[in-house]
Amino acid sequence: MFSYRHAFHAGNHADVLKHTVLIATLDHLLEKEAALTVVDTHAGAGLYRLDGDYAGTSGEAAEGILRLLAPKPAAAVTPPAQVATKKIAKSVDAALAPALQRYLDVVRAFNPNGGARVYPGSPFITQHLLREHDKLKLFELHPTDSRTLSANIAQLEAGRQIAVLHEDGFGSATKFLPPPSRRALVLMDPSYEIKSDYARVLDFTAEALKRFATGTYAIWYPIIPRPEAHDLPRRLKTMATKAGKSWLHATLTVKSSKLLTTDSGETKRPGLPASGMFLINPPYTLKALLQPALEQTKDLLAQDRHAAFSLDSGG
Repeated sequence: MFSYRHAFHAGNHADVLKHTVLIATLDHLLEKEAALTVVDTHAGAGLYRLDGDYAGTSGEAAEGILRLLAPKPAAAVTPPAQVATKKIAKSVDAALAPALQRYLDVVRAFNPNGGARVYPGSPFITQHLLREHDKLKLFELHPTDSRTLSANIAQLEAGRQIAVLHEDGFGSATKFLPPPSRRALVLMDPSYEIKSDYARVLDFTAEALKRFATGTYAIWYPIIPRPEAHDLPRRLKTMATKAGKSWLHATLTVKSSKLLTTDSGETKRPGLPASGMFLINPPYTLKALLQPALEQTKDLLAQDRHAAFSLDSGG
């Protein structure tokens, strides 16, 4: 149950998708003055060293965030529209869409000396953007990651703004819904290392919607050759539609999912080829913001001719 460690995958293409969507969603929700509560059901360790043993073993960041941060040809530079931010120093990359530029600026804020030695997970990205009167509830059941998360969060000296709970997020996160301000974003990002995670996402989302129908719910999932993975977004769409809620579904594919054949004749899986983000009650501005960002991300992170993206919405 506890074999999965996100440190091996930090900064990969799935993180690029997840955190680009997360930041764009938070930016919109934080435009209103009323307090926002963010609930992260599977928070992980919070911060990751890309030059450490875990990330170095997998090398996945090299095909994700590190590729995006690679120097661009000077002749290609065309300044994009600037996106206002209070907490992040701006930079200008080669003709990047605002949502993708914003994501890179957030990552750079954790690496003031350049490069990307440190990759911020969802807890630190969220805290970086929140205001003093907002709240962050972090759930992590993995014993090692929970201890690391608590130690990392303690360095922020954020006081009562952040709560770290060594609990099953699917089992107890709904206790914070609805929050006093009636404004919340719930992020669900389980490992899916066991098939029951897919069903638990659906059960948790259904219960959360009953408790707090106007909250924004964001679910990341892997797109892999498993029936549950392909069934999850369809069932979430049905759930949102029956509840009369709007939804948005974004996917990013960087390579083929077909089995690879080695020189010795053995077959092996190619690693995670694609992932998706499904949102219920998304910001109305999100689809237009993500369209050019995902198109660029697909081109920049493509590993073969099967690279693609999709973006659908309804409600």
